[in-house]
Amino acid sequence: MPTYTVTVSTGSQWFAGTDDYIYITLVGTEGCSERTLLDKALYNDFERGAVDSYDVRVGENLGEIVFVKIEKNKYWVQDDWYCRYITVKTPSGDYVEFPCFRWLVDDKEVVLRDGRAHLPQDDKTSMVKLHRQKELEKRRKTYRWKEWQPGFPMSIDANRHKDLPRDIQFDTEKGVDFVLNYSKAIENLFVNQFMHMFQSSWSDFADFEKIFVRIKNTISEYVMQHWKEDFMFGYQFLNGCNPVMIQKCTKLPDKFPVTHEIVSVSLERELTLEQEIEAGNVYIADYEVLDGISANCTDPCTLQYLTAPICLLYKTAQNKILPIAIQLGQTPGEDNPIFLPTDGQYDWLLAKIWVRSADFQYHQNITHLLRTHLMTEVFAIAMYRQLSAVHPVYKLLIPHIRFTIAINTKAREQLICECGIFDKANATGGGGHIQLIQKAVKSLTFSSLCFPEMIQARGVDNKEELPTYFYRDDGYRVWEATKSFVSDVVHIYYASDETVQEDEEIQAFIKDACSFGMQDFDYCEFPKSLKSREELIEYLTAIVFTASSQHAAINFGQYDWYSWIPNAPSTMRRPPPNKKGLANVNLIIESLPDRGRSSWHLGAVWALSQYQEGELYLGMYPDEHFIEKPVKAAMERFRIQLAEISSSIKKRNDGKKLPYYNMSPDKIPNSVAT
Repeated sequence: MPTYTVTVSTGSQWFAGTDDYIYITLVGTEGCSERTLLDKALYNDFERGAVDSYDVRVGENLGEIVFVKIEKNKYWVQDDWYCRYITVKTPSGDYVEFPCFRWLVDDKEVVLRDGRAHLPQDDKTSMVKLHRQKELEKRRKTYRWKEWQPGFPMSIDANRHKDLPRDIQFDTEKGVDFVLNYSKAIENLFVNQFMHMFQSSWSDFADFEKIFVRIKNTISEYVMQHWKEDFMFGYQFLNGCNPVMIQKCTKLPDKFPVTHEIVSVSLERELTLEQEIEAGNVYIADYEVLDGISANCTDPCTLQYLTAPICLLYKTAQNKILPIAIQLGQTPGEDNPIFLPTDGQYDWLLAKIWVRSADFQYHQNITHLLRTHLMTEVFAIAMYRQLSAVHPVYKLLIPHIRFTIAINTKAREQLICECGIFDKANATGGGGHIQLIQKAVKSLTFSSLCFPEMIQARGVDNKEELPTYFYRDDGYRVWEATKSFVSDVVHIYYASDETVQEDEEIQAFIKDACSFGMQDFDYCEFPKSLKSREELIEYLTAIVFTASSQHAAINFGQYDWYSWIPNAPSTMRRPPPNKKGLANVNLIIESLPDRGRSSWHLGAVWALSQYQEGELYLGMYPDEHFIEKPVKAAMERFRIQLAEISSSIKKRNDGKKLPYYNMSPDKIPNSVAT
């Protein structure tokens, strides 16, 4: 009687093991085994982290094993089980791997195909075609689109984290409870004594050290010491938390009437302002999208304010980027003066603080929430709805969308919802953040998610012109390494451009992301189909890069740059000055966040900057969705490239007072999960 040896691996995360009954059925080309209970006498089967083997006896050889069917039945109470993989050893000694990496909940069954990746056009038998069809039909019922807010990219149809499919939930919900984490952060930072002190202003700049002294690190301490300096202000446009605003100024906009006469004292090269612009030495940061956004009015005791500044930046002969003119509103006029470095000390400082506050709002809502979190969720939902688990692109993307839908759902539940945590300390809370994202979506194109195109569109791609733009330089290298890896995988499975065109699942995935995820917005310019391998490589590289490298670059430096409150005020409590000569220390302190809002802000940026326990970094793929040797070789090449990039970044940073490591691969998690 032929015997098949079945090896079952249980996950090592919390609560992965089960005491329920586990049954298996082997389905081959020549027949099926009996439904067999996997159980050893006097042994605790399927414990967390266990790898257990069982014999399955059959009457005759089953031929090539096509499917493994697993069933879980209740023993005492329902007890979810996480199965990593199943390996079947045939009577002839061959091993067939069946990756699972899924939860079995309730009395459900899972049918697994072997671990080789298959394009839909490669499936020849009706049995595997039907399995693929049923899998996707079930997924489309499970992963449904929903519009959380009008004009937003679509999100998952689930109001709470616990309503999500078990496979995409966090292992423990407590670990991503924003209320719990922020309160814990506030307690760890010893600022809980201040967290309820709303309306209570700090006495002076030094007073902010009361919530800063226990949390110093290299960069944040340097920021505290130098935040008032023009060099520090300008440097953050290149390598701070939001290094995506600076763009080359080729012509001054009419709404920003800066003349040579008013800025000539700031120019170094004996050129006119127009000549400096022609020479490529002038840059601009325009926060126009903030114009007209409602400021937070959830606290009737504290008026809060927003503005939409424009900042002119100048590259000195030493390649430093310095601000030379700031206008705090979009409409020029007597009540909207252009502030200059030659103005009074506090007039200029307050103008820069307003720009930093606007930059904070843009960063949190657009650069961070919209362009990494929400966009990755669109791709994740489309992937689950349209790509079978045996599709090579599913296997490629699954590590890079891990926990993203979960973190976003939790954010909608606790953080950015009405009366959520975001309302406590942010000027765009109370609905302004919704308006801001609705506006920003209208300029979100697919090409702007492609790193090289995004850099080139802003005219900042020339390394000689901006030699210290480390975000750009590191980003280029990581993009190219990622693209090389994606290209290797695509070329393994797609023999030609025609193969891409004939892949009905990949075409459905692309269309779903555009037509449903982006709601077919005319302005988004997302492709609805792909015609070549090169287009597919670019598309997938943009997804992987957005979910990993871009998110890391704009998320994990928040504590470094935002923990010194005056450098990144989350709100402003006095209106922007409408003439010069008004500012003094008292006005600035009264404008900055109060003690309570400062504490909530600090807790937020600390919590957001923390890596997950057991974080998986770029290139780490412990869940072996791919079993083919050529793909594993491509992964190894990818890891080697990434290690070389990390090493060179480390060398560059040695001895620097302001090291830049946010795009270093050894600090880039695989997915958006924070």
